[in-house]
Amino acid sequence: MIVVLLAGANSIHTVQWANGLFSLGIEVHIISQHPSIAGIDKGVYLHQLPFKGVLGYFSSVPSVKKLLAEIKPDLVNAHYASGYATTARLANYHPWLLSVWGSDVYQFPYKSPLHKWLVKSNLYAADSVASTSHCMASQTKVIAPKLGEIAITPFGVDINSFSQQALLVNENSAIVVGTVKSMSHIYGIDLLIKSFALVRNKLLLNNANIANRLQLRIVGGGPLINELKQLAIDEGIGEVTTFVGKVDHKEVPIELAKLDIFVALSREESFGVAVIEAGAVGKPVVVSDIGGLPEVVIDGVTGFVVPPEDIKAASVIFERLITDEKLRLKLGTAGKIHVNSTYDWSICLKNMCELYEKVIGDFKSY
Repeated sequence: MIVVLLAGANSIHTVQWANGLFSLGIEVHIISQHPSIAGIDKGVYLHQLPFKGVLGYFSSVPSVKKLLAEIKPDLVNAHYASGYATTARLANYHPWLLSVWGSDVYQFPYKSPLHKWLVKSNLYAADSVASTSHCMASQTKVIAPKLGEIAITPFGVDINSFSQQALLVNENSAIVVGTVKSMSHIYGIDLLIKSFALVRNKLLLNNANIANRLQLRIVGGGPLINELKQLAIDEGIGEVTTFVGKVDHKEVPIELAKLDIFVALSREESFGVAVIEAGAVGKPVVVSDIGGLPEVVIDGVTGFVVPPEDIKAASVIFERLITDEKLRLKLGTAGKIHVNSTYDWSICLKNMCELYEKVIGDFKSY
């Protein structure tokens, strides 16, 4: 099978899909206007488009048509319903699968009627559409109600690389609450800071021994990092809060292993890769009841789901987990089992390959 990924080569998700498909013996080509990041397997073909930016998705169409005529792929998988899907629609090569990512169906279509028309046109032009979560599939249907069945293709994790870190033992007595997310408004880092401060202040009055062991660890870069650092100071937890900054993806398992409780109080989330990564390392999770997050957490079994924007509710769950080490271990163990059985990268790759074969088969029979 020959597959073209029409996608941003600067995304770790694109790289992982490409490398994973290549490992299964598929000939993989990435066509991208974005510069590539490190980590692409040498066996994956990378084609850099000559034009960049918004107009590049239109002006690169002749180049893409030429490449596709030379490669003759069995299938084109365009990632992102706005930019690269526009290129795929205009290139008019079939069959092609459109994989939606998140902001392309949650935010982009609502910028203007023209933006919505563009995404809707791309969705209807694709031979098939895929989503990483059921909630995002539902949102996609809001944009394009006449779409047929949307395939669910979860993004998995490399269980081996994350499981190795689960063996690490925290040698100090600290209880570390934290997250690995971008410092953006939609990811609710401010909610995490405020919830942590609330529970710490309560424990300082009722259980000082536990309170003095608490630490908050925030991993990730982004536009709000300085504002969030100031918020931690304003909330009185500056001295017990560590902002690690952005780390390479290969360092994520190590960072997750340093946490006792993983938190994602997002205001918007299409899937929840970081949550399943935390589960793979055996960490209990606390997530907001938003988007795809409840889909990757078994409430009360692998973690807890709390109402969105509810700092008090989150702090109550924090306190329960902070003061009960046995509960943390129980949820973390269950989370690891759940991720191993549902989101192992090999399972997700097989799922995607089966979808590829179906799309190709349906197109040939048509």
